[in-house]
Amino acid sequence: MKPTYTNFEQIETDLKQFDLERKVAWEEMKLLKTDFKESFKPFNWVEPIIKGASKYGVFMLLRKFFTKR
Repeated sequence: MKPTYTNFEQIETDLKQFDLERKVAWEEMKLLKTDFKESFKPFNWVEPIIKGASKYGVFMLLRKFFTKR
């Protein structure tokens, strides 16, 4: 629903508010873009792979240890 304005000060106030909201939304989008780029860097993928491989290695070592006896 469109607001009813009685003077130009109300219009100017709303325009300033909308401009600030637009700027905040733009900064949030830039932050999301940066976070998205960070999540796809190779270093962020190496650590989980190493952790998974070490867990698998420990599991296989324990399995060999207990199955030989």
